[in-house]
Amino acid sequence: MRFYALRIFLFPEDTNETGKVNRMARPDKTTAVAELAEDFRTANATVLTEYRGLSVTSMKELRRALGANTKYSVVKNTLTKIAAKDAGVEIADNLLTGPSAVAFIKGDPIDAAKSLRDFAKENPFLVIKGGFYEGKPVTKEEIMQLANLESREVLLAKLAGAMKGSLAKAARVFDALRIKLESEQGVPAPVAVSEPVAAEAVAAVEPTPAVTEDVAEAPVAEATVETTEATPETEEKE
Repeated sequence: MRFYALRIFLFPEDTNETGKVNRMARPDKTTAVAELAEDFRTANATVLTEYRGLSVTSMKELRRALGANTKYSVVKNTLTKIAAKDAGVEIADNLLTGPSAVAFIKGDPIDAAKSLRDFAKENPFLVIKGGFYEGKPVTKEEIMQLANLESREVLLAKLAGAMKGSLAKAARVFDALRIKLESEQGVPAPVAVSEPVAAEAVAAVEPTPAVTEDVAEAPVAEATVETTEATPETEEKE
């Protein structure tokens, strides 16, 4: 009787979803809760799933599809609830029913959401129940909407392409300006550009008529002053 009581104290009974009794030592439970709490704190997003019916091979395929930046862990609902609370996350009870597994996403949440969506299409046993994104709870529908967005890499590639196009256009305009300046100074321009680009550049630097007249009249006025100014010798002769 004493031995049985000691065994219950060291290895408390924990009934899982299938009705089987699991026994986990208290130090192991403490370690498991601490690890889960750290995963909740460090993840960019978290998705709770039910994996009932998935084979071991399918689970391996899912982990491979999620990539190295996502940790997909089979968890105990009771410990997960405690760990999430320690991390400041409140999980609804309906998200922790049945055999649960949690995807702790530490990379791009959009890529991970796409992988979960695609895998669930081919493997109906994977049930996406909900999760957390940027510290806020999200539903299954919102996770699917996230999966339909373009990933960060795609958006950056598009932005880079747009910037590259703008820079190329600016480079052509500056090259046309250089050619015009060289031609005005009598130096042959080695690089040829298309006529529309050159015309655009010429229009950008062509001086206005008012500026041209001012520049043309300034030397004439100065010359007039120099020719009409009386010298001492001229005054004596007069």
